Order: sequence, then structure tokens, then C-alpha cells
Amino acid sequence: MNALISQTKKVKGKVNILSSKSELHRLILISAFADDKTEISFNGEPSKDVIATISCIRSIGAKAEIEEGKITVTPVGEITSDVADVFCNESGSTLRFILPMFSAVGKNISVTVSGRLGNRPLSPMYEILENNGAKLSGNGQYPLIASGRFSGGNVEIAGNVSSQFISGLLMAMPLTKQGGSVKVIGTFESRPYVDITIGMMQKFGVTVTEKDNVFTVSGKYKSPKKVMAGGDWSNTAFFACLGAISGKTVTTGLDFKSLQGDKKVAEIVAKFGAKVKVKGDALTVKKHKLQGLEIDAKDIPDMVPALSVVASVSKGETVFKNAERLRLKESDRIKSVVDMINALGGEAKETKGGLIVIGKEKLKGGTVDGANDHRIVMSASIASAVCENQVIIVGAEAVAKSYPQFFEIIKTFGFNVEEK
Repeated sequence: MNALISQTKKVKGKVNILSSKSELHRLILISAFADDKTEISFNGEPSKDVIATISCIRSIGAKAEIEEGKITVTPVGEITSDVADVFCNESGSTLRFILPMFSAVGKNISVTVSGRLGNRPLSPMYEILENNGAKLSGNGQYPLIASGRFSGGNVEIAGNVSSQFISGLLMAMPLTKQGGSVKVIGTFESRPYVDITIGMMQKFGVTVTEKDNVFTVSGKYKSPKKVMAGGDWSNTAFFACLGAISGKTVTTGLDFKSLQGDKKVAEIVAKFGAKVKVKGDALTVKKHKLQGLEIDAKDIPDMVPALSVVASVSKGETVFKNAERLRLKESDRIKSVVDMINALGGEAKETKGGLIVIGKEKLKGGTVDGANDHRIVMSASIASAVCENQVIIVGAEAVAKSYPQFFEIIKTFGFNVEEK
């Protein structure tokens, strides 16, 4: 699907943000192994990634009933010896969480994926599982057959490949026979995502203590009966950045004490020069004179595409550093961000560790390859607010991976969206 997007009036709008995809993944999977049924409240429509996680827990015997604003999960019963077919679609979180968690309870699975996910790394988590009781078929080959049982224990893992590996191992520890700890060695990137994981585990009665980057896990999962997923700061970034470049946006349903690292977007757009106001659960962002800056993406890689749009119309140069991991996302996100900005008439270039964007007063518009990447699609969409001509996004359906309602929402902000 191609999306043809243009601004029809001055940007102004309000959105009650959907619930955090990061929190929902974790809550759904932990609920599948708790001691009782759990009701998970959420806002919005479940994304394709969340549906993938729900599909996976159903494949191994859990029940998940989806109603408006609620997912009720009945835990997995007896673990059988048959091989369950598990489809993760394109969800990296789903794949990297289920491998250690399903292995920890001894469930035999055959895993398939789609898109670029099959090319994304499983090492070093793959080797950790194999060295501690699990049996896995060829690394990077699908279907991936997992059998045996992850024993837990005290494991070590590099912190600069994927925080999802660390989160998966942590969530698996209460399910193993001996429990254990996860030691993060070297540079610890995307730490806030691990903090989210620990927060969700604690809601189910599990204790995680940390000392010198060693996370020790104790306890078993006990259902809180009812739990709510917080607002999604990763997707809030698009509306905050839209307000920074054009007009005024209000995003509600946010928790300003959230463990999500992407809540830093409010601080960053303010540093660019936008006017930012926080009141209750609402974030208001208004356009103002923008100035380029230096952004360390180590803990906030998912925000780079949206922030690059702000950078494209900010005076001077914006440098994104410590963004190497973006090359391993749904697309090579450094390349696809640079290609997007340049395709719209902006100026951007790749660097060894990230990218540089040189600001202009306006962008021209043009055709953007969505690169099968939801964040590129949404970034190009908001960029149309500062484009002289229409923006055409090829492969716009990728938006459903994280925000199925996105195009309907931006229409209420003053955009015309035609899907062809």
C-alpha cells in the first residue's frame, strides 16, 4: 500500500495515546506463566507485534481473550511433549522473549518468522541457552527448533547487542528449576527497556535486585489479577515531534514516572527549542524556533527517526551518536532515516556511529521507501507537515506493526491521507 499525505491546515490536535507495546509484550508473556488468570487493560488497538505475542502463548496452551480495552490471559496448563508451531511474524521482542521463557518450562517449539527478523542476531543469547540445557537447531535458520530445558543459573551476556536478550533471560529465570542471575558485561545500551522488564516482573511478585550490573531474580510469578499497560512513549514521540515542527499537539494518557526511556522525548524537543508543557497525564508541544543539537541515542534508539524530522528543519547541524544498533532494526534504520530525509529534500548523511542532519527551513516533499519499517513510515508522515509538496510513502502498511490507527489519527491533526 502507498500512502499519499499532505497537510490541509495548520497542525493542531489531541490524541489519547495507545498503550505501550513494550509493556504489553511483557505483561502478556508473564501472565501466561503466572499462577492464575490476569486481566490486562490497555488503550487502542493491539498492534501486529502484540498479536504475534498473543498468538505464541496460545500456541503452547495459554488462553487469551481480547475484548475492547482488555486482554484476559489464562495461564499455560500442563506442558506437553509435542512440538508447538510458533509464529513470531516480524516481532523481535516476541522472538527474543519466547525462546528463553518457553525453553525454561521445557516446551518444544518450532519457530518461524517473517521479514528481516530472520536476519537479526540471536547471539549471544543463543549460545547461553545452548550452554545451559536448551537444544536449538541452526543459528539463523528457520524454522528454528527448540527443545531441552533452559536450566537458569548465573549467566553473563554482553550489554551492547540487544536489551531484548537481557529481558528475555530475566523473565525466564522465575520459570527455571534453579532460578539465577544475569550479569551484563561491557557497555549497557538501551538500559531503560530492561528497567521496564523488571517493573513488569515486580507487578507479578518477582524480586529483581541489582549490584554492579548483576541482576539476581527470586520468586515465582503470581497474578495481580488486574494490571494496566501504561501509555506508549515511543509512539508519543511522533506527536511530540510533530508539534515541535508545526502547530500544536497534545498527547494524553501518559505516565511521567514511567520507566520507558523514550519519555525523554519531552526533554529533547524542548532542547531543540519547542515549547513544552506538562500537566497531569498530558504533554503539549508547540512549534517554536528550532536549533540543532547533539543527541546520544544509546538508550533511546527508537526515537531517532522521529527526532531526525525535527532536526531536518532545525537551524544548523544535529548529530546523532551511539546509534549503531539501529542497523539491526526492522530496516537498517541509519540508512533508511538518511534516505528518508534526503528523499524529502533535506540533507542527511551516515556516520560510523550514527548520522548527521543539516537543517533547512522547509522540505520539498517526494517519495519515501517505507523500508518495511513502521517508524520510517510514521516519521515520513509527520515530515509532510513541513513539506512544500505531497509525501508519497511506499509500503505504508508497515505502520500496523506498532500503531494500526496512526493514519486515522493524523487526519484529525490536519492531514489528508489517501491510501492506494
